[in-house]
Amino acid sequence: MPNEKQTPAKLPSIGAILAPFIAVALAFANHSLDWPEWLGTPSNTPVSDSPAYPQVLGALAAYWAVRSAAAFFSERQRVHVRHNGPLIAAGIALLAIWQTITAKLGILPMPFFPGPDRVFEIMLEDVTLLRQSAFASLRLLSLGFLSGSTVGFAVGVWFGWNRKAAYWGMPVLKFFGPVPSTAWIPFALMLFPTTMGASVFILALASLFPMVVLTASGIANTRHSHLEVARTLGATPRQLILHVAIPSALPSIFTGLFMALSASFITLVVAEAIGVKAGLGFYINWAQNFAEYHKIFASLLLMAVFFSSLMSALFFVRDRVLRWQQGLIKW
Repeated sequence: MPNEKQTPAKLPSIGAILAPFIAVALAFANHSLDWPEWLGTPSNTPVSDSPAYPQVLGALAAYWAVRSAAAFFSERQRVHVRHNGPLIAAGIALLAIWQTITAKLGILPMPFFPGPDRVFEIMLEDVTLLRQSAFASLRLLSLGFLSGSTVGFAVGVWFGWNRKAAYWGMPVLKFFGPVPSTAWIPFALMLFPTTMGASVFILALASLFPMVVLTASGIANTRHSHLEVARTLGATPRQLILHVAIPSALPSIFTGLFMALSASFITLVVAEAIGVKAGLGFYINWAQNFAEYHKIFASLLLMAVFFSSLMSALFFVRDRVLRWQQGLIKW
């Protein structure tokens, strides 16, 4: 029977293409025009004259123009434009609503709730400090997450393969594992001579528990038939672990990595507050002391981009390693 050709993706609708451009135009008009004064309700919060917010809107419009043009030549871009057009338009509309209820109407009071114009302004002004803080957080997160995940993977393989080790070790892990890693901060400060070492230890603890549990579960649930076939072919115990048990447990191991990364990132802000003199968490605490809430919002926005990028990278690796499960879990 001849193979049927796949139907090429249709061109996106005009609405899907134009929606982000319309949203950008409305957001720009909302920012530039003093329409509350026309209604007799002028805001007490002056709109920022920084070009940062209009530049962000312009960059979004340029990005969408490139994507829309590429959709006429690439099937993959057609799918992207058709799927993401309404989402991008909605995101830009949320920026406009945020600007309206803060800078325009003052429903949410300053300085606790700055508008996006103030947030993007400080991101432009403090770009060097924010970049240094992001790199410092990435360094701390990498040290804690990688060390905790590595140890958790090794212990998980040991517990999953060795029943005696699991018999004695899993009850201890089940008893102490659910305790939040931040509760161990006093002991970490006593055990380590530097606050950096204590912070890495706290992050490692946060990633250790989910990694051990899910790795051990994946190893223990390796199909007995696969192990027996490998033994029949002369596989050694080391080969059984490396070439049968661990590949079979990879879906559980990657789930453990996702959970470990989430737990580490949640703990990151607290870990940076115990004395580390750099990082996004430190930046937030420093800005809070001076009631500079626009800097806090800028740091939170950067954190969201930061963590989403790391999770996307981890999912990219997972989809390449587990091609047979590609698309089963999406991010």
